[in-house]
Parts: sequence; structure tokens; C-alpha cells
Amino acid sequence: MDNFIEMHLIEVAPDNKGKSKKYMGVAANLVAYVCKTSFDLGFDGIIAFNAKTNLVEHYKLSLGAVSLLTKERMVIPSTSAKKLVSSYYKDYRFDR
Repeated sequence: MDNFIEMHLIEVAPDNKGKSKKYMGVAANLVAYVCKTSFDLGFDGIIAFNAKTNLVEHYKLSLGAVSLLTKERMVIPSTSAKKLVSSYYKDYRFDR
């Protein structure tokens, strides 16, 4: 893995957390945008980030992230990135 985008922090507004959140899917939408940018730059959609320990399993299930080196060091691989981008950008062409 030579090229990827590093996300420093994934964070949503305080009123958009928990069961009473105002909007659904904000973090996933943000990650999908970053994956799309990674594809646009020729990085195969790959992004990396450090997760809070209590969110690792959530990111695995909801984003298709995998742990790398440590439990909290996470990567969105190309296959997961394609699924995310396809769900938010219906007309995106991966064969650019």
C-alpha cells in the first residue's frame, strides 16, 4: 500500500450522536467522500485512520474497515471503499 489518504479524526457534532441523533449516516457519508477522493487521486479508494477503541467494531461492521497493526489503526480497503462510494455516489465511474 503505497498511496492512501490519512483521515486525522472522524467526528460528528454532539447533537448527532447516540439514539437521539438528528441525522443518520453523517460519518459514513464523510468517509464515502474521502474514499471517492482517494479514487480520484488514483489511490484505489484506500483511506487510513485511528479509531476510538469503543468504535472499532462499529467501523468494521458499518464501513468495512479492517484493523492494521493495532486494533485502533484502521484502513478502509478498496473493496469496502467501492461499496461506500457506490452507495452515496450512484453515477461514480471507477474506470476513470
